[in-house]
Amino acid sequence: MLSPFPSIRHAPFVPRCVAPYGMVNYFPALFVFLWSTGFIGAKYGLPYAEPLTFLLWRYAAVIVLMGLIAWGARAHWETNPRKLLHLAVAGMLIHGTYLGGVFEAISQGLPAGVVSLVVSMQPVITAILAPFLLGERVLKLQWLGIVLGLVGIGLVLSGRIQTGFGLDGLEWAIVALLGITLGTLYQKRYCSNFDWRTGSVVQFIGATALTIPFALLTEHFQVEWTGHFVFALSWQVMVLSVGAVTLLNLLIRSGTAVNVASLFYLVPPATALIAWLMFDETFTLIQSVGLAVAITGVVLARRQEQR
Repeated sequence: MLSPFPSIRHAPFVPRCVAPYGMVNYFPALFVFLWSTGFIGAKYGLPYAEPLTFLLWRYAAVIVLMGLIAWGARAHWETNPRKLLHLAVAGMLIHGTYLGGVFEAISQGLPAGVVSLVVSMQPVITAILAPFLLGERVLKLQWLGIVLGLVGIGLVLSGRIQTGFGLDGLEWAIVALLGITLGTLYQKRYCSNFDWRTGSVVQFIGATALTIPFALLTEHFQVEWTGHFVFALSWQVMVLSVGAVTLLNLLIRSGTAVNVASLFYLVPPATALIAWLMFDETFTLIQSVGLAVAITGVVLARRQEQR
C-alpha cells in the first residue's frame, strides 16, 4: 500500500545528527503535525503580546539558538553574496510574510483553523505556477489529488461555517498564503541547497529585517511575560522555527514543489483536531469526511514521487 509520505532515506543532504537512520520516512507526517501546532501556539501566546512583537522575539531567539548550534558544529557559512541574498529573500517570504500574515490574522480574531484553511490553498497555486517557474510537470493523477484535496478542505470549511465565524483578518491570511507559496517556489528554484543551521540564521535575519519596519509603524513592543507567553514563545522557537522549518527545508530540497505543497492539505484537519482537544472547538462529522477526502488527495498528489 502506498503511503502519502514518501521515503527520503537516500537524500544525500539529510544530516544524521537530525535524522537517525529509519526516521526520515516519517519526516512528512512529523512536519504536518508540528506545522499544525504553529496556529495553536500563536493563538495561545497572542493575548500577551502584539503579533509582530511576538514574532521579533521569536526570530531573535532562533537566530541566537541556530547561531550557537552552527558555531558548535563548525557548520559552513555561505559567503557568496548572491546566495546569501537568495536565502534572505526566501526567509522574508517563508517566515516574514507567512508568519506575519498568520499572526496578524489570528490577532484580529480569525480562528486558527480558518487561517490554516486559507493557507491550505497553497497546493493549487503551486500546481499552477510550478510548470512556469520550476519546469515541473504536474501529472493528471496529481491534478486529481489536488482537486480531491481542495474538495476535502471545502468540506472541513463547510463544517467551520456551520459554527459561524467572522472574516476579520482574512486579508492577512491571504498574505500568509502568498508568502508561503511564493517562498517555497523561490527557495526551490534559487537556494534549495544550503546548510540547515547557518542557512536558517540568514533566513531569519531576512525575516527580521522585513518585520521591524512594520512593527515600528504599527506596534508598541508590549509583552506580558506570563507563563503562558513564555511557553508559547518557547514552543514557537524550538518546535516550529527549529524543528518544523528544518523539516520543511529538507522536504523542499528532496521533493517537487507540488509534492511538498500537497502536505499543506493535511494541516487544517490536523489543526482542527488539535484545537478541538485544546480549546474545545467544534469538530463535526462533515469535517471528518473532509479529512478523509483530503488525505486521499495527498496520496494521489504524492504518488508519482514514490515510484
